[in-house]
Amino acid sequence: MLKEDFRDYLGFAVAGNFANHLGEAGEADEFSVIQTEDKNAPKGLFPFYIKDHDSFLGTYPICDEEILTHGRENENLQVEAEVALICDFEYENEKIVDIIPKRFAAFNDCSIRTNDSKKLSSKKNWGEKTKGISQDFIRIDSFDEKESILNRFHIASFLRRDGILHDYGTVSAVKSYSYFFNQLKDWMVNKFNTQEDCGPLEELTPFLKDAKKAKGIIIAAGATAYSEFGKHNYLKKGDEIFIYVYNAHIYSYQDIINDISGKDLYLGQCSKLYQVVN
Repeated sequence: MLKEDFRDYLGFAVAGNFANHLGEAGEADEFSVIQTEDKNAPKGLFPFYIKDHDSFLGTYPICDEEILTHGRENENLQVEAEVALICDFEYENEKIVDIIPKRFAAFNDCSIRTNDSKKLSSKKNWGEKTKGISQDFIRIDSFDEKESILNRFHIASFLRRDGILHDYGTVSAVKSYSYFFNQLKDWMVNKFNTQEDCGPLEELTPFLKDAKKAKGIIIAAGATAYSEFGKHNYLKKGDEIFIYVYNAHIYSYQDIINDISGKDLYLGQCSKLYQVVN
């Protein structure tokens, strides 16, 4: 059970912030209508949870123990391993004027891949317990690229099926996001206030009309590329999901494998998420 509840937070995520992810997710064609000023920029932001919204977005989807399929396994459910930024924000004159990342954690932006809806958000929240966040929160000392502790962290994800452990995503440095640190923060402030309805993305200002009531914003910064197994294997009931965001200056990939195997390790600078698919 979540030690910290995020029901009073807004939930948004970044689309297209890792090289090749949209293509591997089968979404590149949908996003081809969206032009960015910088070819390396993410495509945009989308909501996955808006408290009291009168649509599916009003359902609280976050859990740290399981992913519920809600009978939709045939729609190709796929893990999206990401870093979640737990942020404060400033909202003035119906605009977001600043975002202040305070902590980070491993996040599963689990997604439907065969939904025919035109909006990305509809593939991201199909009921309770369809997202995942680790309860291992790590304080962000600085969000400046040269000074931040996040420079040292990597993202790794795995799936255990029938007792066999598979890499699900490619091991990726957090700093290899297309946009991160203050560049991402400035981009998000602009997008929250200016993003228009286009293709799979929506205008964001209607989702912010009650922003002053929110305790903060969870930002899922974007999913890594997939391993060969991850590209071709969608979730089944009984699968076990592991997502680690770990200090790669201290821990090795083998340390993570050993931790999954149950060896008695202390990973103090690591945020790990474990979920079972039901």
